Amino acid sequence: MQMMHAAERHVQAQPVAPGDAQWTGGFWHQRFELCRTEMIPGMWRLMSGTNYTHFLRNFEIAAGLAEGRSRGASFNDGDFYKWLEAACAMLIQTNDAVLRAHVDRAVEVIARAQRADGYLHTPVLIRNRYGDTNAVPFQDRNNFEMYNMGHLMTAACMHRLATGRDDLMAVATKAADFLEATFRDAGPEAARSSVCPSHYMGLVDLYRATGETRYLNLARRLFDLRSQIKDGGDDNQDRIPFIQQTNAMGHAVRANYLYAGAADLFMETGDPNLWKPLEPIWTDVVRRKMHITGGCGALYDGASPDGSKEQRSITRVHQAYGRNYQLPNTTAHNETCANIGNVLWNWRMFLATGEARFIDVLELALYNSVLSGVALDGTNFFYTNPLRVTDPLPVELRWPRTRVPFVSSFCCPPNLVRVVAESAGYAYATGPNALYVNLYGGSVVETDVPGAGRVKLAQETEYPWNGRVRLRVLESDGKEFALKLRIPGWAKDAIVRVNRRPPESGVTPGGSFFELRRVWNAGDVIDLDLPMAVRVIEANPLVEETLNQVAIQRGPIVYCLESADLPKGVRILDVSIAPDTEFLARYDQRLLGGVVTIDCTAEVYSTPEWGDTLYRDVQSVQPKPVRIRLVPYSVWGNRGAGEMTVWLPRSRR
Repeated sequence: MQMMHAAERHVQAQPVAPGDAQWTGGFWHQRFELCRTEMIPGMWRLMSGTNYTHFLRNFEIAAGLAEGRSRGASFNDGDFYKWLEAACAMLIQTNDAVLRAHVDRAVEVIARAQRADGYLHTPVLIRNRYGDTNAVPFQDRNNFEMYNMGHLMTAACMHRLATGRDDLMAVATKAADFLEATFRDAGPEAARSSVCPSHYMGLVDLYRATGETRYLNLARRLFDLRSQIKDGGDDNQDRIPFIQQTNAMGHAVRANYLYAGAADLFMETGDPNLWKPLEPIWTDVVRRKMHITGGCGALYDGASPDGSKEQRSITRVHQAYGRNYQLPNTTAHNETCANIGNVLWNWRMFLATGEARFIDVLELALYNSVLSGVALDGTNFFYTNPLRVTDPLPVELRWPRTRVPFVSSFCCPPNLVRVVAESAGYAYATGPNALYVNLYGGSVVETDVPGAGRVKLAQETEYPWNGRVRLRVLESDGKEFALKLRIPGWAKDAIVRVNRRPPESGVTPGGSFFELRRVWNAGDVIDLDLPMAVRVIEANPLVEETLNQVAIQRGPIVYCLESADLPKGVRILDVSIAPDTEFLARYDQRLLGGVVTIDCTAEVYSTPEWGDTLYRDVQSVQPKPVRIRLVPYSVWGNRGAGEMTVWLPRSRR
């Protein structure tokens, strides 16, 4: 959110204002247009209707505008607020009259549903309306009341920016005032109502938008309360105080939201106790607990702390960060919301530090485990994002392996919609006399650079399909500032040229920003070349599930093999690949909306069916060569049901 207060902040970079950056062509423009034409309208039809469950209808019933009972998950309110945030972000760029009418209707109904004291949670309000005096706020810690209100606050900030109106902001501030009054003298148990803590981010957003320090103080008070809980568990990251945490444990969505909220609070307070755990936890995730796709929360169900001698402290955890190096493929959970949480967390780590490594992880998740959550039609979604699908599966799993229009836990689709709607905002950031270029894609940014005035820059590229990027300075106030170009971690021999002159010196291998500081003038051209060799990746051998297997990556894109790209009768588990294989990367505009595929010759080891046999003697099999085509992981499953794998066995030769 755009800052509106003058307090000292502990940041190296700041986001550009919503709407300052826009996609103009290529990969992200296509996704943004899909969001505009299919994702947001389709989700409005679902959420304003009653076919699957209630979203808007719950607010209508709570407001007395309709009759009926509350239907759906207790977090449906928050998921509707996510859609509302996405719609408002889209309005900033399009000013679409039909969408504006939908937003206006939603805001009016939400305002009418809110209780006079500011409380707003439709399951409780509907029960109250029908005379249930036992329905009271924060009675059940799993009711997601704080989660819902956090998303309300963030949506209200975006709504004000999109419309210039304060009607939803008034709802959000009343809700925050209710929380302030409720938790003014509350004890540690009160913090246990904060399951899936979006409210830290929401309250900080509200503080930034209004300048009211009491909202920042409230966020900090609620954060402090969680460290006083005596009988918590890792399912909600409150088994031990936050300051003592060094590893990512428990429910991955709740964890990543917590870490993002802690980073937000650190940026506003500078409290070292908030920052101290974040660095080791981030290192733990990236080096020991994150899938190659940026996916988080590898386990459907886990126990934490796993194997502890103090068995009474072990918590059952849903969609869990597992133990170190526990990264299954077929049974990987990787909920889309957890992967989005990875983006939200790394974005805030970047803003606090200005370090490129956090954008590297953000980009990895965005291109792979986030976008895999939505089909190319924009209306079907994954809840989980496995790295291998076989037929049959080794166990019965509770979420579908094909994208569907609706699942009972509908938190991921609107979360993904708001990320795509706001994605251009991740491409750029500003700092003192500096403009960061974080993500590459056809775009234009026009923003205020502190100390340098108004700057307008255009980016031309076919990234991520190739690594050639051209940036043009369209407008500048003639003051010196630095252009900071991210050199991704996978880019080993990047080349930078200014105004078609010889390459700049000092471009270090990937994982950093390369700084060009000078007085920039309209017409200046910067060329960046990021060589995109096909990389054959292996995992640490402690990751047992990928031992003696390899994965293929090109640029930020992780690839997979689908059964649709194999000869009839060949299964994905029979295909092996050699690390020294020759790969051919080529763009196919007719396939999957236009993607770069990777073609190569692999080996097929056809062996007898296993059936229910657990062990047998090794079979002597002669490999047969086969041409295969690998496609980006994010678009798998768009050609019907079939097998898929990211990791392939090494060739046995």
